[in-house]
Amino acid sequence: MSATVNDLSFQKATLFGFHRLFQFIQGANLNYSRVAMTSPVVSRLVPGAGPFHSSAFVVRFYLPAKFQDCPPTPVPELNLEPYTWESHYVAVRKFSGFATDDSLLSEAVKLATSLSLSPWANLTTATDYTYSIAQYDPPFRFIGRVNEVWVEVDASVVVGPVGKETF
Repeated sequence: MSATVNDLSFQKATLFGFHRLFQFIQGANLNYSRVAMTSPVVSRLVPGAGPFHSSAFVVRFYLPAKFQDCPPTPVPELNLEPYTWESHYVAVRKFSGFATDDSLLSEAVKLATSLSLSPWANLTTATDYTYSIAQYDPPFRFIGRVNEVWVEVDASVVVGPVGKETF
């Protein structure tokens, strides 16, 4: 399920987008279905002119298997959309702590530097998104938090084509 948020701040966009998604999983859908929370919550940057070259973020989480084929319809005021994401390959940099606007920028630069020095340097893909941030832990976990910054890569030349997943 996806929530688009027009905001220049990753932290604010993730908070607002996740709040809408949380309402959905708590039953704010036309079926009144409660949906189990999954992880990670993935925030993707939509390119633009902001400080992260972003004008918006799309906040997503995977739907549990039982809702993959027929997800509950969100109530209209949440402005959520089901999204089928083509399976893809990503280069990943893992980091700890809370994902903030500052840490996000720092970790994305570190990932870009690592990629530029690797055989994957020319295999990053041009998409509508620049990079994604995967957050695996609930906000009340303060120690041992796991986050990742992702950049899509074209691994099809190495491993072949991929399938589809539903968010």
